[in-house]
Amino acid sequence: MRNLSPALILAVALAACSSEPESPNSAAPVDATTEATEGATVPAATPTPLSSPTPVASPTAAPTPAETPAPGKTLALEGLGALRIGEAVPRGSGWAERGAQIDEGCRTVSSPAFPGVYAIVTEGKVRRITVGQRSDVKLVEGIRVGSSEQAVRQWFGGFRAEPHKYEDRPAKYLTAPNAASGDPAVRFEIGQDGKVSLIHVGTMPVLAYVEGCA
Repeated sequence: MRNLSPALILAVALAACSSEPESPNSAAPVDATTEATEGATVPAATPTPLSSPTPVASPTAAPTPAETPAPGKTLALEGLGALRIGEAVPRGSGWAERGAQIDEGCRTVSSPAFPGVYAIVTEGKVRRITVGQRSDVKLVEGIRVGSSEQAVRQWFGGFRAEPHKYEDRPAKYLTAPNAASGDPAVRFEIGQDGKVSLIHVGTMPVLAYVEGCA
């Protein structure tokens, strides 16, 4: 073999070094906006702002009845059990006139099955049902005699307040704003203790009577 000169050997070595592939361990440029986590590239964390985000309005939750009325013990705009506003007293229902009646044109009826409750009848039809003391009858909302005025207003906002005829403030009447429409409506009597003393359901003008048939 022909002897190579030292200069030629050096030139060959330099050429071989410059043609080697790049090492797999060579560091690649890293994007400033990303960081590697277990081989996966994920966005870099964004700093949490110190100010609170804009609040998202949530719907107002309806109040929950404190207690569900027992079947047959629920007073509604339509009436109470078989006793219906705007209809005659049903035969065989247990509702009947009891005690002295002061007006031939206006009668009151009651039932042993509903102590503390009476109804006013005019022209042969039920015009109002009143729930008083000793009664366990409730509205579907759970409001009953003894409930607070605050509980009433929670369910029945916008009711018209009027001074009570026989009791000093804060006693009052709270009447549905649509009572004058001729449709059945609700009226509460609030005592001086701030609690419901009577609940009336019926049609005007009988709904606003303050002494039974008067």
